[in-house]
Amino acid sequence: MKLRHKLLIIDDEPQIRRLIHAALARADYESVEASNAREAMERLREERPDITLLDLGLPDRDGLELVPLIKKESDTTLIVVSARDMTDEKVAALDLGADDYLTKPFDTDELLARVRVALRNRVSREGGTARVQAGDVSIDFMAHIVTKNGREVHLTPKEYGVLEQLAKFPGRVITHKQIMDHVWPHEHEHHVEYLRVLIRTLRQKLEDDPQRPRLIGNELGIGYRLRLEPEGE
Repeated sequence: MKLRHKLLIIDDEPQIRRLIHAALARADYESVEASNAREAMERLREERPDITLLDLGLPDRDGLELVPLIKKESDTTLIVVSARDMTDEKVAALDLGADDYLTKPFDTDELLARVRVALRNRVSREGGTARVQAGDVSIDFMAHIVTKNGREVHLTPKEYGVLEQLAKFPGRVITHKQIMDHVWPHEHEHHVEYLRVLIRTLRQKLEDDPQRPRLIGNELGIGYRLRLEPEGE
């Protein structure tokens, strides 16, 4: 199953949100929207977007004030999309932590090009490679596609989140807490049993023999690791 990249559109103008939403949908991206700063921070926490598109002219708070808050709250890539075209505004946004700045009016093809660059940069920063091959299982970070023996495997978003965290650091033990912080970032209490359930379902879908897992290894009481060369080969 392909899990689409998610973008958050923060803009108080409905027509702009519709324009961006339509462009993203044509490119097979998922998008959620917010019309003011309060909604924006709620959506950011709930949706965990890969990329956030931020207009600076919001009705309840200046968008520049949101830039450091957004970067502190999440690891989303932040692209400012604003009618403010003064150099000092652009410099201020970038200095505060924005990753890119696009001036309105904009061409949707340019917007999509900026999004593609941002996604490539995320892959490079987080995983170091666009794809990981572990035995007969392939994880494509850019497309969010997992295949086994060349056939796509249906994963839920949380299952993919667990596998993604293991695949970013193949061969290394990732602790229970590290995985849960990635998959359930805003829950105050983490229950290891939830993680164990996800690991069991991942093994059902990816292992040749889920009762004797060779791909996803368990370090008792510590965490899990993804083996690039499954044990026994």
